[in-house]
Amino acid sequence: MSEVMLRDVNKVYPNGFQAIHDLSLEVADGEFLVLVGPSGCGKSTALRMVAGLEDITSGEMIIGDRVVNDVHPKDRDIAMVFQNYALYPHMTVADNIGFALKLAKVPKAEIVERVRKAAAILDLTENLDRKPGQLSGGQRQRVAMGRAIVRQPKAFLMDEPLSNLDAKLRVQMRAEIAAIQRDLGVTTLYVTHDQVEAMTMGDRVCVLKRGYLQQVDTPQNLYESPDNVFVAGFIGSPSMNLMKVDLNGTGDSLAVNIAGQSVAIDPALAASKPGLAAFVGKQVVVGIRPEDLEDATIMTGAPEDRILVSEASLIESLGSEIIVHFPLAADSFSIMDAEFEGEDAVDALKDDQGRTIYVGRISPRSPAKLGQSISLVMDTSRFHFFDPATGLSIRN
Repeated sequence: MSEVMLRDVNKVYPNGFQAIHDLSLEVADGEFLVLVGPSGCGKSTALRMVAGLEDITSGEMIIGDRVVNDVHPKDRDIAMVFQNYALYPHMTVADNIGFALKLAKVPKAEIVERVRKAAAILDLTENLDRKPGQLSGGQRQRVAMGRAIVRQPKAFLMDEPLSNLDAKLRVQMRAEIAAIQRDLGVTTLYVTHDQVEAMTMGDRVCVLKRGYLQQVDTPQNLYESPDNVFVAGFIGSPSMNLMKVDLNGTGDSLAVNIAGQSVAIDPALAASKPGLAAFVGKQVVVGIRPEDLEDATIMTGAPEDRILVSEASLIESLGSEIIVHFPLAADSFSIMDAEFEGEDAVDALKDDQGRTIYVGRISPRSPAKLGQSISLVMDTSRFHFFDPATGLSIRN
């Protein structure tokens, strides 16, 4: 086991496209670090550079106590698990798992023993004599994991290993992979585009956008304290509601004007963010997570100055919760606006009156009806604020 470090790593392709910009990361010995971001953000490129499958343009790649910039992939002592499993269809499960050991000329008795142990960990003992074509998708994924485990590498690298599985199996396998990694204690870099997968598996999560590191932190800290509007909008499902609003008031008595409705900000939150004072009388971006909204009709004593009135344009009843979509005449803020004005921005959903559609996650006890008025009380102690010019979080 070893730590993995990237120091100011850049990747520029021959056509001039720069996929990675000054990426610095430190993955501790035994840590499970997830790289996440939208398609094309550079997460797989970063992983492939650690593996040695992509050359580094500049910077340092360190595994353990040595710089591996010029070290051949087979000599880096890492094991990679691919999206497509890459199993040999004509070999048995046992032969697939032990193939790398056979190439390394490990004694046959040791190969048998290490394959047996890996199969026991992965619940594959009953399938060792089968071929990959006789296995389910989840079992094939376990075989690919077994091939990595038997090598006893310094680090595991996993590139979207669950993307080919159905939704239910994906949930099961991500729990199994996380448990196996904890038991083995092997340093692991895991790439996914699925932020739910990232949040449930990683000790820490690294968020990338267009090759730039946005934030690396624990899943809970990413959720509670996003550094910028991109991380705020990317982490969380459904996504955070982001809207451009006017900030009014003085001191700790602040309010935002949302679609002509004044909403009071919790005084304790306002006091904790002195940086807001510079934006009074100006426009800010307010972030409201769907789960920080509730149907006011099922709450007692809901403060009038924290209620938004709209109508339910779509209701998704999920049993344990209701996802309600509602329109407001408040401009949305794209998570790509701040740094790449106009690029990659996805137009917000609008209703036939041109109002932006926002989302709330409310109690299943809500009597909300499609097309009818709905009053939503907002937990304004949970609001997030961002500078509309830079996209950075407004804090101190």
